[in-house]
Amino acid sequence: MQAIIQRMIDHDLPPGDKWRLFELHALGFRDFARVRSGAPLDPFGLAKFANLLVIDFEQIKGLSDETREHLLGQGSEKWSGGACSRPLPDGRRLVILNPNHGRMRTNATLMEEISHVFLGHEPSRLNVVAQNARGRTVSRDYRKADEEAAYATGAAALVPFSSLRRFVLEGQTSPQIAKHFRVSRELVEYRLKVTRLWKTYKAAQPNSERRE
Repeated sequence: MQAIIQRMIDHDLPPGDKWRLFELHALGFRDFARVRSGAPLDPFGLAKFANLLVIDFEQIKGLSDETREHLLGQGSEKWSGGACSRPLPDGRRLVILNPNHGRMRTNATLMEEISHVFLGHEPSRLNVVAQNARGRTVSRDYRKADEEAAYATGAAALVPFSSLRRFVLEGQTSPQIAKHFRVSRELVEYRLKVTRLWKTYKAAQPNSERRE
């Protein structure tokens, strides 16, 4: 019986201890959200349970015209979103998402912020480390392990391994899988690679580049 249970666990989890742990956390998030197996997960519906308040970029007050123009223009591809480290009086934390990024991309960004909360990570902070005539030099706390865990777990919650493998074996392409889960193609291909399904996927899609 133990051997049968282990085979079932192995069937639903990707190879590698680290990736299995991320997957288990992600499956817990999906179970908490009451999302059926293989169905897309809506991070916006889950955010409230992480005590996060997602606000529209236009609701931000106090930004100069120059800063606003930079964030939405030249600097738009350098940020996806983030949560404020200081909570509101009611305990919620504000999350701001880049309005120039499509819903598929912001789903991943928001799910990463939700993962930080559910995994118990300390919020990173921005600190002024120097100030001179040219302005302020700002540093941000960066915990590589936390960032990897949050992104990887969030991605696994959006694109679970067992369903991903099934779609691959059915011959679906990464854009088709992405459309089903409401995420970007890039996120699907990231999942294919970290779960070691990439070779299987490419073997099943010999003419995928021409078709896609």
